[in-house]
Amino acid sequence: MAAPKVLCDTGPLVAFLVQSDEHHEWTCEQFTRIPKPMFTCEAVISEAAFLLQSERIPVEALMSFIDRHALEVQFSAPEHWPDLRRLLKKYAELPMSFADACLVRMAELAGHFRVLTTDRHFQLYRRHGRDVIPLLAPF
Repeated sequence: MAAPKVLCDTGPLVAFLVQSDEHHEWTCEQFTRIPKPMFTCEAVISEAAFLLQSERIPVEALMSFIDRHALEVQFSAPEHWPDLRRLLKKYAELPMSFADACLVRMAELAGHFRVLTTDRHFQLYRRHGRDVIPLLAPF
């Protein structure tokens, strides 16, 4: 069986590029093991770019992942508005970020996959309302 598709969340992207991040070493180890490309959504890129800029890390480092095809952006939110709205409403008490909603929706569409994350909320999220989301996480 082929290796699972890896859906990448914001936390690991930031942790990989910010050496002082508590998950930096764990993420570096994961990035050496995970077959490329990893997959993500525009919302994750937006969150990561904002967080990197606040750490004074050039966004170019993030963009180079995409240029090198280590990371592919493969999700168009407008095609999934009803499902994203459903997820945001269901998990409003956490609250769920838009990027997390997009990744959960990507997980609903994916076959054999895992979500690479440092966000504990992914332990609570369910795809299709009931199925546990397989994770690669430091917890």
